[in-house]
Amino acid sequence: MEELGLPDGSLIPQITGPGGFPALVLNADFRPLSYFPLSVWSWQDAVKAVVLDRVSVLSEYETEVHSPSFALRLPSVIALREYIPAARRPAFTRFNVFLRDRFECQYCGDDLPAHELTFDHVIPRSRGGKTSWENVVAACGPCNLRKGSALPKECHMLPRQVPRQPTSWELQENGRSFPPNHLHESWRDYLYWDSELEQG
Repeated sequence: MEELGLPDGSLIPQITGPGGFPALVLNADFRPLSYFPLSVWSWQDAVKAVVLDRVSVLSEYETEVHSPSFALRLPSVIALREYIPAARRPAFTRFNVFLRDRFECQYCGDDLPAHELTFDHVIPRSRGGKTSWENVVAACGPCNLRKGSALPKECHMLPRQVPRQPTSWELQENGRSFPPNHLHESWRDYLYWDSELEQG
């Protein structure tokens, strides 16, 4: 976003602190734009969007930004005023392959962080395999090395699930299984993680 001042013309100050006061960003339907990575903006971008009237503020932090004639509590949850439709077809990226496969090696089943995963061509490129949703799976380094350039039946290593192009909805649902480390209490009413609801 472009550099912007507060309504009285003063510049937005720099605030430092633990957590940095990120704002959870919801679409106009009050659902997060993305669950994984979770859609958050810096406090500076959130304040700019508030001043430009691009968002509605749903919840605020206790911390305020001040200018000589203006004070504004930092937003902790904001909703876009205009709905942004989800992409019908998710981008074919390494991260989205890992998310589709739930950060799990498709050969041994180990759950791993993204930096410890590789992606493997089920039918190796040297054997005519394409780099596509339907031929690439998440794999740990040892399994990828063991499989090498062999076909799945030759090395008795079949993926746990048949690779296919996921929908954006499926990636969002998978992302909900991986809550971020930082969840401000004001965000909890807007995030529907897989947690049991209280009965009453």
